[in-house]
Amino acid sequence: MTQAPAAPRGSRRRHDREIVALAVPAFGALIAEPLFLMADTAIVGHLGTAQLAGLGVASALLATAVSVFVFLAYATTAAVARRVGAGDLPAAIRQGMDGIWLALLLGLAVIVVVLPTAPAVVELFGSSDTAAPYAVTYLRISALGIPAMLVVLAATGVLRGLQDTRTPLYVAVAGFVANGVLNVALVYGAGLGIAGSAWGTVIAQFAMAAAYLVVVVRGARRHGASLRPDAAGIRACARAGAPLLVRTLSLRAILMIATAVAARLGDADIAAHQIILSLWSLLAFALDAIAIAGQAIIGRYLGAGDALGARQVCRRMVEWGIGVGVVLGGLMIAARPLFLPLFTGDSTVHDTALPALLVVALAQPICGVVYVLDGVLMGAGDGPYLARAMLLTLAVFAPAALLVPVFGGGLTALWAAMTLMMTVRMLTLWLRTRSGRWVVTGATR
Repeated sequence: MTQAPAAPRGSRRRHDREIVALAVPAFGALIAEPLFLMADTAIVGHLGTAQLAGLGVASALLATAVSVFVFLAYATTAAVARRVGAGDLPAAIRQGMDGIWLALLLGLAVIVVVLPTAPAVVELFGSSDTAAPYAVTYLRISALGIPAMLVVLAATGVLRGLQDTRTPLYVAVAGFVANGVLNVALVYGAGLGIAGSAWGTVIAQFAMAAAYLVVVVRGARRHGASLRPDAAGIRACARAGAPLLVRTLSLRAILMIATAVAARLGDADIAAHQIILSLWSLLAFALDAIAIAGQAIIGRYLGAGDALGARQVCRRMVEWGIGVGVVLGGLMIAARPLFLPLFTGDSTVHDTALPALLVVALAQPICGVVYVLDGVLMGAGDGPYLARAMLLTLAVFAPAALLVPVFGGGLTALWAAMTLMMTVRMLTLWLRTRSGRWVVTGATR
């Protein structure tokens, strides 16, 4: 396929309205989730250093466990959106229920694994003797909320597929507020310490899951969709999600390699790396919001059999990604001297981070294209290609990153390798998008 022709001005405006209507609430919901951790950190931090260190270890393990299953949201969004585009709302909701049932089963399996292995995993993570008991306590209690967390992921995917990103925003904000109130009440009011923080988060997560289920169940009853678990449907959801699991694990491996290399460069480098990584993740939320809009919109167009419309809205979203990337990069360059003192007063860390931040800023337009095309191909259900492309990216990045300390490179060189990684992703995604092989119309791929 050649590149899609630019849509007429009226169509571009319609695409813009669709993108904004879905992306803005999605951005709000995305940033609400890390606020959970920030609230826990602020509350537990006043208990003592050992408790805070325990929280740091446990929360990192939980975040890894949950992020591995993010495919529950992505695959469900694409599948539901296709059914919506085909005009079959009962089948769309039925598809979503299969994803929710899969999330519940996976969550229960994670509990079975985490509860008995928590002490060994915490020890493997290198937690100190004083922090380890707190980490184990927090991990074991919070693990009970993993089924709710995964149900939230799947149900979010259902609503996104139904072209609704406002409800996830409302639920996320309400969950954040409830989490904060419960944490304060249980940690200090009830005197439960770090266990109270974990219980507060578990309760908030189950409340969020319940809110989502109320919305989905109402939709199912309104359209006559079955709520019962369907083995064939659950297996289909698992098969659709497996390639995205490979993609996610490959991306996690890239981030772990980058952190390991930064640690070998020295204390100032790893400190600066963590600061830059936090900013990079924050900027990713803005770009990921466009990608989420892409998943929902592309799936709907392909389900409706509108291949030309899918190509045109893809082109428009790429323009959005580049534009947002340029703006974010410019803001980062301007805010570099103001941003770093918020995290540390160490001048050595500042000097290490400043040139690396410039590399990250210049890479933001590339990141914009990557996130958008990633969302487009997810929306098209092109998971197997995304898995292969990410494995190739990992194969290119790993030696480049590992050679940084060998040749005496510093943090700036490491983030240049990260930019190489994003460039490889952009090229693989662009080639796939240009080929047109992702354009498969119909209610199912």
